[in-house]
Amino acid sequence: MRALSLRTLALLTMLLPGAASAQAFDTHAGAAWVYDMATGTVLMQKNAQEELPPASMSKLMTLYMLFEALEEGRIQLDTRLPVSTKARQMGGSTMFLNERDRPTVEELIKGIIVLSGNDACVVVAEGLAGTEDAFARQMNERGRQMGLTHSHFTNSTGWPDPQHRMSMEDLGHLAQRLIEEFPQYYHYFGIAEYAFDNRAPSNRRNRNPLLALGMGADGLKTGHTQEAGYGLVGSAAQGDRRVIFVISGLDSDRARAEESERILNWAFRQFTMRTVVPEGEPVVQAPVWLGTTGRVALTTQHGVRVLIPAGAQDGVRAEAVYQSPLNAPIAKGDRLGELVVTVPGAGEARTPLIAAADVPEAGFMGRVRGAAQRLVQRTAEATGR
Repeated sequence: MRALSLRTLALLTMLLPGAASAQAFDTHAGAAWVYDMATGTVLMQKNAQEELPPASMSKLMTLYMLFEALEEGRIQLDTRLPVSTKARQMGGSTMFLNERDRPTVEELIKGIIVLSGNDACVVVAEGLAGTEDAFARQMNERGRQMGLTHSHFTNSTGWPDPQHRMSMEDLGHLAQRLIEEFPQYYHYFGIAEYAFDNRAPSNRRNRNPLLALGMGADGLKTGHTQEAGYGLVGSAAQGDRRVIFVISGLDSDRARAEESERILNWAFRQFTMRTVVPEGEPVVQAPVWLGTTGRVALTTQHGVRVLIPAGAQDGVRAEAVYQSPLNAPIAKGDRLGELVVTVPGAGEARTPLIAAADVPEAGFMGRVRGAAQRLVQRTAEATGR
């Protein structure tokens, strides 16, 4: 049975002025994914699940596994790792490491993020797994556990390989996990310049084009190969919102910079975040069958916020959906239904409704009275009284 609290629905509709579709964003990227972390809303996607060459953006997976190793105590930031000949011979972007070096893990993190060091990635892979091939197998196993269903890794660097692929959606989810699970290391992504041992001072700048624009951008990783084109996994925070976006397939670093700025401006300017249910506030008083009390408040764990697209016209609709009446006993925190918030032009968001209090089962006489009341109610319903 679908039970709807009309009073709650009317209240929520009054709180929200309405919404219409935001102006569609037509990205120049070959593939893209844009996500609002505060509300869990995918704002835009284009070929987002297509498995594409990720170039150096896949270094985020190497960093994720390195951060996990740090948290598990297998290594520390001041742990020094050896540099193999294979690492030293890596082409493309590097830290300019050689076999005499013993860089610390912290230096390698900076080298991977700021300099996109292929040599640094190989040092990390060999330091954690013995060989890069073994590390790639671990990347695939961990990726499956994390739900990266459109990704396959053959190396730690993103070096071109026909089997090395990631989707923009997977890259976005990986970025979200890095931000949420490792806030203690996230600041490294915002470092603008770094030169290991002052080597190659002309090649010390972070390639992320958004860091210096004052838009709240603070990560994550660029990528470029001839096959992949120019791409970026980016993130920025403004006020209570954080946006993650992934783009790929641009034809120049300038096009990447311009498209990244356009996406962030659109994501922050075309949507307004509004609170539907404040944290801890009851959504509806639901009837309870054979409990010590006849009703229980249903609420949400963290409140509900939604994005309202610009150009408000039609109202936002909120509906409490649950089985009525609810059967006792009920424990505080039990999931008993959903709050479905529909935003025209932006789909719907579903949030679990949970019990705000315990409702024990009634004693014998309480159950008798409840059964009698229910019988009277059903008789009245059947006779139309």
